[in-house]
Amino acid sequence: MKLLLDTHIWLWSSLEPERLSQEIFSELENSRNELWISPISLWETVVLAEKGRIILRPDPETWVRTALSKAPMKEAPINTEVALLSRKIRLPHPDPSDRFLAATASVFGLTLVTEDIKLHKIKGVQILSTRHAATR
Repeated sequence: MKLLLDTHIWLWSSLEPERLSQEIFSELENSRNELWISPISLWETVVLAEKGRIILRPDPETWVRTALSKAPMKEAPINTEVALLSRKIRLPHPDPSDRFLAATASVFGLTLVTEDIKLHKIKGVQILSTRHAATR
């Protein structure tokens, strides 16, 4: 399976793995799965650190680079198709990060790993979550 990690899943897997359900932890550890990350999640991580919502040591940029080197992932590109689809996706909230993640999953045929209930009903996006697993 090709898994696109939502920002919080990536952060939990790096900082607080105990917050992950056993099912998601197992899928992330499964060597048959490909792990993908969006540059949007990296940007969102740095923004969270700048706002003081998370602490990344020694600094956000170094932390991101170190985390990526410890758990290498494929980088999902932001291309024209992702950008255009991000504007068509219907979400119950206007969060641009979630729009880009959902569009990325759809365009590249990735399964979005998230515990964000607001993302569970997006049409055309396969979701992996312990709260709800479905293809819409």
